[in-house]
Amino acid sequence: MDVIATAGHVDHGKSTLVTALTGMEPDRWEEERRRGLTIDLGFAWTTLPSGRRVAVVDVPGHERFIGNMLAGVGSVPTALVVVAADDGWSAQTAEHVAVLDALGVRAGLLAVTKADLADAGPVLADARERLAGTSLGQVPAVAVSARTGAGLPELSAALEQVLAGLPAPDPAAPVRLWVDRAFTIRGAGTVVTGTLAAGTVTAGDRLDLGGRLVTVRGLQSLGAPVETAAATARVALNLRGVAVEEISRGDALLTPDAFRRTADLDVTLVAPVEGTLPAEAVVHIGSATVGARVRPLDGTAVRLRLAHELPLRVGDRLLLRDPGARRVLGADVRDVDPPELRRRGAARSRAAELAEQPPGAEGAAADLARRRWVRRADFVAMGWPVPAGATTVGPWLIAPGLADELAARVPQVVARYRQLRPLEPGPPVAVLRSALELPDVELVPAVVRAPLELREGRVVAADPGLPPEVQRAVDGIRARLAEQPFAAPEAGDLVAAGLGTRELAAAVRAEQLVRITDGVYLAPGVAEVARARLTTLPQPFTLSQARQAWGTSRRVAVPLAEWLDARGITVRLPDNTRRLR
Repeated sequence: MDVIATAGHVDHGKSTLVTALTGMEPDRWEEERRRGLTIDLGFAWTTLPSGRRVAVVDVPGHERFIGNMLAGVGSVPTALVVVAADDGWSAQTAEHVAVLDALGVRAGLLAVTKADLADAGPVLADARERLAGTSLGQVPAVAVSARTGAGLPELSAALEQVLAGLPAPDPAAPVRLWVDRAFTIRGAGTVVTGTLAAGTVTAGDRLDLGGRLVTVRGLQSLGAPVETAAATARVALNLRGVAVEEISRGDALLTPDAFRRTADLDVTLVAPVEGTLPAEAVVHIGSATVGARVRPLDGTAVRLRLAHELPLRVGDRLLLRDPGARRVLGADVRDVDPPELRRRGAARSRAAELAEQPPGAEGAAADLARRRWVRRADFVAMGWPVPAGATTVGPWLIAPGLADELAARVPQVVARYRQLRPLEPGPPVAVLRSALELPDVELVPAVVRAPLELREGRVVAADPGLPPEVQRAVDGIRARLAEQPFAAPEAGDLVAAGLGTRELAAAVRAEQLVRITDGVYLAPGVAEVARARLTTLPQPFTLSQARQAWGTSRRVAVPLAEWLDARGITVRLPDNTRRLR
């Protein structure tokens, strides 16, 4: 299916032409038909001679309803510009075409209506010349009379030609369906309609509506129920999980997590502005309309603060409308999560960044380099592709080369930490995260390189070592234990050797002593020595027998026996005897 929107001045016969082309009356309201004036969006569809199906969004032409017109053309890739032969180009025609130009619409055709009432030639030539200077460029043009039918076959043929040249939409793209109508149907519930510009919707899909999930109960396209609809298409979705009072024009149904909702964004104007920008403007995208505060940065770069969040992506084209000056400006979204502008000159610097930032993959790499790191899902939801060379760590993306740059700083951080705290093997990962200003400890493994390693929540060298004076004291204790493995030094001996609580803890972390319990420290390998001596005893054995085999005091034997139990080397029996496992 293809979708096309009308554009043109009131009373130039847009709705009448749509009726003649499709056989359907697009005006939906009784008041519209009674007054012969389109007030809101109208919809009709037909099948062209080739079999191509086309839906038409008919927009109001009166200047008072420009907001409704913008809601109709915002998601539509093709325009049918209508100018009456007996009236010619008008101010409202110019305003509608300015909207199409600001949106960057490149596919369209011109219909000069009421050709039965006046010579269409001069109007056709004038209108084509005016359109040639817009994004539409040179468009096919047809003189037509909806009353007599003259020119309708030629209009259909021209429409076929234009539609055949449209780029194919991406059916696999995320869905962002801007709602242009919401109503209820008895027995079905809430129904919304919109133009599906990209992606695919299937019955049963769950879509994000304002931060909550709703289910597509069923869908129609061109008045007929379908199981699936792929872009481009006019669709009506029957929704479960939302009342009609909770949804209105300008809301959007989204593929979950595929878009970033934002109220702050940087844009660049499509063309330089004559005069000054208003401090406040109205932003239009899709069918949404929202007020915005406007802050010029420099050149064509502008910071917008929206009155409420919209689901936007980098690359979106939106309109800035200045109601006071009756002008519309096209703007391309460049950043949906822009940096704060705090320092003097920050606005000008930001404008320069945007001016230098290329589109597509190169722009993604530049944006990631500026951010340094970002969650992958957030970066993709902003509208960027993942740059080649980016490092992925869990849910995070790190800019190319940044991990190596940070890794080169880690040894200095570790050395400084050990200089301040020589008894600790290295900084906890939280300390390194803070020193490198990383947003999450999940990123630490990406910047720790050999000979450093992560051990028990710290960044340590393979052999962190002990301070010289502590090492000498530990060596003395181990020399004594080498002769008598179970003669644990008394507390006074440890203090006299200069081994306090912190020094002993460091020695245990360095695996140079084994802590059996508070105040009882033995040499590494004591478990194997203790087991070997117990093998000489009858099984089971008593604690007294074990103590004698180890040649130690009860102060050491009791906690050592329990320590061996905890490690599964011995088993304590109900009668308090033990046996080797």
